[in-house]
Amino acid sequence: MSDGTPYRFIAVEGPIGAGKSTLARKLSVTFNSLLLREMAEENPFLARFYKDRAGNALATQLFFLFQRARQLEDLPKDDLFSTSMVSDFLIDKDRLFAKLNLDNNEFDLYQQVYHKLRLQAPTPDLVIYLQANPNELLHRIKSRAIPYEQSIDVQYLEALNAAYSEFFHYYDDAPLLIVNAGAIDFANNENHYSQLVEYLSKVRSGRQYFNPTFF
Repeated sequence: MSDGTPYRFIAVEGPIGAGKSTLARKLSVTFNSLLLREMAEENPFLARFYKDRAGNALATQLFFLFQRARQLEDLPKDDLFSTSMVSDFLIDKDRLFAKLNLDNNEFDLYQQVYHKLRLQAPTPDLVIYLQANPNELLHRIKSRAIPYEQSIDVQYLEALNAAYSEFFHYYDDAPLLIVNAGAIDFANNENHYSQLVEYLSKVRSGRQYFNPTFF
């Protein structure tokens, strides 16, 4: 690519607190790429969800689903990849959260809406999956002090990590780079970030692992 990245579309994924948004922002600047954000702050049901997950899960998931549909509609259609793109979410993972948080009847309804929308999401050229243990995730969540996130507990993060692990165990739609993000500070340590960017040029197919034991 003329903008310096070998990838037209990179998606960054991982549980809350793993550093998706920070890494996606930095990659978009490094590669002069369009940034597609999850924009969770726009979901009016999210604060209520974290206080009462069972009572607000369906509304939360449906809002995110319709938000994804609008984002896809807003992408340029004629030449989608005339410039490269980085997103801080993978649209496929919406069903991961739905399956985790909805009861059987709600999930059936969610599936019906999902299929009716017929989301045509572009397939990434690379997915970066950020992993971190639940205690580290909880520490980061508490440190960034977003009010509606403060009711998140370690048990929910354990369940979320398990759901992500299962999802990516079977994921084969794109090359996958699994990153041990618990020991990496992409926001403040430029050595950590530059080493990862250098490693990205080596990922072409299958799944690979980036573990910062050498830092």
